Amino acid sequence: MDQDGNRYWLDSLKGKGVRPGLENIEELLHRLGDPQVGMRTVHVAGSDGKGSVCAMVESILLASDMLVGMFTSPSIMRVNESIRIGGEEIADDDLEDVLSLVRPHVEAMAAEGMECTSFEVLTATALLQFHRVDVDIAVVEVGMGGRLDSTNVVVPEVVAINNVCVEHREFLGDNLRDIAYEKAGIMKHGVPCVTVNEGVVLDVLESRSDEVGCTLNVVRRSEVEVVSSRPDQIDMVYGGVAYTVGLPGRHQAYNAALAIGTVSMLSDFHDRIEEHVHEGLENVVWPCRMQKMMGMPVVVDVTHTVNGAECLRRDIEEIYGSVLLVIGMLGDKDLDGVSRELAEIADRVYVTAPDSPRAAPSERMFEVMCQYHDDVTEFSDVAFAMDDAMDTRGDSTILVTGSFRMAEDVLRWLMDRSSRS
Repeated sequence: MDQDGNRYWLDSLKGKGVRPGLENIEELLHRLGDPQVGMRTVHVAGSDGKGSVCAMVESILLASDMLVGMFTSPSIMRVNESIRIGGEEIADDDLEDVLSLVRPHVEAMAAEGMECTSFEVLTATALLQFHRVDVDIAVVEVGMGGRLDSTNVVVPEVVAINNVCVEHREFLGDNLRDIAYEKAGIMKHGVPCVTVNEGVVLDVLESRSDEVGCTLNVVRRSEVEVVSSRPDQIDMVYGGVAYTVGLPGRHQAYNAALAIGTVSMLSDFHDRIEEHVHEGLENVVWPCRMQKMMGMPVVVDVTHTVNGAECLRRDIEEIYGSVLLVIGMLGDKDLDGVSRELAEIADRVYVTAPDSPRAAPSERMFEVMCQYHDDVTEFSDVAFAMDDAMDTRGDSTILVTGSFRMAEDVLRWLMDRSSRS
């Protein structure tokens, strides 16, 4: 087997698409010795901000001198980002090594008619590596939904469900109640669940908690106050206690409150973790979440939902005022809703398409955005859009957003621009 080709092999599995269900992942993990069994885990779901909550929980646990594994998706620049151990992404050699253990079982299953998707393989790879290095605890982010997500093979010590909105309708359902039901599918008997949701989503979560027999702890938004919001952090008060969070944007206060509530459910919170919560939140790092690029008038954000765009609009307006907006999205997202929100803060709009087979064509993005803004220009790719935005920006800040793939494209553009200067 070509050891150096394992990552390319993993990438080739993306063509298998998305197939919700647990049969394949359970079988694959069983063939690998069920590495997830007995592993302390925090399981995090939601539509917006679940990655930020994972990063905050990870940072708090790292500050508590724990060996932490973290599995998140999607990655931005390379797949290694999805598997973190001790606060660092998995090394190339380690990734190749663990994939060499997973690949024969995946290929054997395929020969038997059980073809695993890329995400199923990546989930198994992360859990196996966490087992191999014997992490103290793993923080695992749901990929999509929850009930039938590949990560729903873990039996966590605590579950967190962040803000839920309408998304992935083709897989999760057409309405908020159905989607909330899918997210609630990670709740398990005897495992405490923490959430920030309200209204119909909270109703669904309460019903599910009664059904499975677990406690539901609600972080009340009224108990969260943002004292100051700056380009690189926020100061907040939650439950009468002041915290500094090392990520920008008022919405991060609710993510932080959820992270605090989540770690407080862990068995060793009072003995080991509690005194390190402030340090963990202050030192948290999570790229491309309203991230101001060093030495550049560019802010990069991976927002791709209407709720996320609404939060982004408010935060950008407060910190930067109006901006030049460079935007491209995937075709299955709510182009209209996101465009409507972000057009309000844009002096000019540069629409394009990220480098992805799932991208919405730039001409479609152009047609949608023109309904909400009078100064829209279409570009065939992100590099052309960024070159023009930089040439015409004056003193303006450039906001790049719309998808993880847009973030990847602009980071590559920044690297190329740096190498040329």
